[in-house]
Amino acid sequence: MMTHQSRGSAFTLLRWQWRSVPQFALGGLLAVLLHHQLGLGWKLPIPPITIMGAALGIFIIFRTNSSYDRWWEGRKLWGRLITTSRHFATQVTQYLASNDPDADAELAERLVRRQIAYVHGLRLALRGQDHFHDDDFVLYAGDDLELMRSQSSINHALINLQTHDLVDAASRGALGELRLQKIDESIARLLDIQGCCERIQNTPLPRGYAFLADQLIRWYGFILPFAFVEELGWLIIPVNILVCLSFALISGVSRSLEDPFNLLFNGLPLMAISRLIEVNLLQTIGLAEDLPEMLTPDERGILM
Repeated sequence: MMTHQSRGSAFTLLRWQWRSVPQFALGGLLAVLLHHQLGLGWKLPIPPITIMGAALGIFIIFRTNSSYDRWWEGRKLWGRLITTSRHFATQVTQYLASNDPDADAELAERLVRRQIAYVHGLRLALRGQDHFHDDDFVLYAGDDLELMRSQSSINHALINLQTHDLVDAASRGALGELRLQKIDESIARLLDIQGCCERIQNTPLPRGYAFLADQLIRWYGFILPFAFVEELGWLIIPVNILVCLSFALISGVSRSLEDPFNLLFNGLPLMAISRLIEVNLLQTIGLAEDLPEMLTPDERGILM
C-alpha cells in the first residue's frame, strides 16, 4: 500500500500504461495524415464525440468505484481481524481458571500462538502464497504444521483445533459455560471475516467490465482525433494521448483495486497488519523482549 511518503512522476505513469501510448498516437497521426496531408477534409461532428467521451468517463468511474468498494471492504475486514484477534487473546489469557495455573498459562499461550498462525495463514491464502515456505506461519503453527499439510482450508483447520482445545478446557473445569460461549462468539467472528475475504478474492468483477472499458477506450482513441484535427492540426496527437491515456490510467487503477489482497503497490498491507497483530498478541501473553519489528514503508513509500 502506498503511503504519503511515496513519490510518483509522469514517467512512472507512462511506464505503467506505455502499451496504450502508441495506439493513441497512431489515432492522432492517422487523422492528421488523412485530413491535412491527403486533403480528404473528413471531420466528425464534435457534439456526439463529446457525449461519447462523457459516457465513457461515467462507465470507467462506475467500475473504479465498484473496485474501490471491494478494496475498502477488504481493509475494514482486516481492521475487524485486528480487534477480534486482540479480544480473543484477552479472553483466553483472562478467562481460563482451573486448579492448575501452569496448565492454563500453557494453554493460553498455545491458543494465542495459534491465532497468530491463523492471521499469517489468512494472509498467505489470500495472496496465493505457500504456507509451508513462510517463516512466520511455520514458526507459529508449531506442532500443528504437519497436520495442516493435508487440509483443504488451513485456516478452518486451525479454528477447529482452537475450538477442540477450548471445549477440552471447559470439560476439565478451566472454562465456564458462559465464558466458553463468549470465546465461541469471537471464533465465529473470525470465520465470518475469513469467509468475507474469500468471497472478495474468489468473486472478481465480471470480465465484461474490463473488456468493454478497454475496447471503448481503444476505439475512442481512433475516433476523437477526427473531431478536432481541423482546429488542432499536429497538436491532436499529444492531445489524443493525454485524453485517452487519462481514461486508460483510471481503468488501470480500477483493475489494481479489484483485488485488494494482491502484491501490487495498491494492495492492502497485509504483512504489516499481520505483524501488528503478532506483536500485540505476543505482548498479551507476557512476551516483551525479542519482539519482531513493525514493518515500515520501503524507499518507494510502499508498505506491504
